[in-house]
Formats: sequence, C-alpha cells, structure tokens
Amino acid sequence: MTRKYELNRRAERQAETRNRIVQATVGLHTSVGPAQTTISAIAERAGVQRHTVYAHFRDERTLFDACSAHWAALHPFPDASMWTDADDPQSRLRAALDAVYEWYERVGYDLEIFKRDSGVHATTAALVARREEGLLSLRDGLAAGWSRRKAVRAAIGHTLELETWHSLVRRHGLTRTQAVDAMLRFVASV
Repeated sequence: MTRKYELNRRAERQAETRNRIVQATVGLHTSVGPAQTTISAIAERAGVQRHTVYAHFRDERTLFDACSAHWAALHPFPDASMWTDADDPQSRLRAALDAVYEWYERVGYDLEIFKRDSGVHATTAALVARREEGLLSLRDGLAAGWSRRKAVRAAIGHTLELETWHSLVRRHGLTRTQAVDAMLRFVASV
C-alpha cells in the first residue's frame, strides 16, 4: 500500500510542478511576451530549475501548446450560441460584436502582446494566424443574410478586428455599447 501511495503522491507533485511551469509561462507571455520569455525566466518564476522545465516539456512548442490551452481555458472565446439564434442579421451582428468586444475588454492586452510578437516569433505567429482564421469564419457567418455581401463581409471583418475595438474603445474612449452601435451603423451604411 505504501508503494502505491508514494507513486500517487509523486504523480501529484509532478502535476503541480507542471502546472506551476505553465502558469509561470502564461504570466511571462502576457507580460513581456512570448518572444522575450526565456526558459531561465520561466524556471525562476515557477520556482524550479531549468532542467525541470525541460523534463516536463521537451521543446518550446509543447510548452507553448500547454500554455495556449491553459490561457484559452481561462479566457474562452465567446460562445456562438449567444448570437446564432438571432432572427435577423443586424441582431446577430449586435450580439456577436457585444460578446467579442466584451472578450477584448478582458483579454485585449494579452492579444496585443501576442500580435506584436507574431512578427518575430514563429510559434506565436501560428497562434495568431489560427485566431485570425477563426475571425474570418465568424465574419462569413455574420455576413449571411445581408445584401451587398462582399462589401458587408469586408465591413464586418473590420468590426471584428482587435485593432478596431482598440481604436474605438481604448484610444477614443467609447464605451462598448457605443462602439457596437457605431459599428452597426457602419456595416448598415455599406
């Protein structure tokens, strides 16, 4: 019985150490950015040695994937069911923009860091590309039901951009509701 208990306790300690490493990495990725995050800094923040980080994560990609999954679990993208049941395209767009802009309010700084580092850090570039593909898919779904589909797709794509939200809310001081209303008027005008 003692042997089984020791193995279970060892597995628990390994899982705790792995979790500390992941949390330390997420903390660094969302402060200094993935491009500036070093294994030494991760180890220091997690309270472990560098070789312990390598023992848990064989390479940067596996560590990055674990961190991305952890971050996404903490900050899930809005559930499409919040807007897919809306009867008309404008109501659907309003609900989607409100949800996406609320998400940007919570994670905008992190996303800006990731986007900044995507130009110099290949692993981050792949993550940003996946997020942008998701926004294109969302754009296409939200454009259904509008006339002038090509122009509306472009306008909706613009409204979904992090940079658009940043400009309206952070730089120019609109509230989320004001930003959503402005973007609805913009899309309706094309």
